[in-house]
Amino acid sequence: MLASAVLSHCVPRFQAGRLVMTPGVQDLVVNRNLNLMKFLRRHLTGDWGDVSPASKRANDAALRQKERVLSAYEVMPNVKIWIVTEGDRQATTALLPSEY
Repeated sequence: MLASAVLSHCVPRFQAGRLVMTPGVQDLVVNRNLNLMKFLRRHLTGDWGDVSPASKRANDAALRQKERVLSAYEVMPNVKIWIVTEGDRQATTALLPSEY
C-alpha cells in the first residue's frame, strides 16, 4: 500500500517519508498476515504504543524538535515491532527489536 493511501485514512502529526520494513517484519506481513498499515497509522498519529510514559513524553518533545521518534507495538502474542521515523522525516522503518 502506498504511503498516500495510509495517510488518507488518518490525520498524521508528522510526515513518514520513505516507508521501509526489515526482512523480519516483511516475513510477518507475508507469512503471518500482519496488517502493518494499522500500526503505521497509530505511529503517525502519535499513538506510541507500548512504550514507557517517559518515552511517550520524549517522542512528543522529539516531534517539536525534529528528532527521531520510536513506537513499539505488540502485534501478536509475544511478537513486538518497532516503528522509527528519522528526525529529518525522510524515512520510517518498521523492524523487529532484534533487528536493531
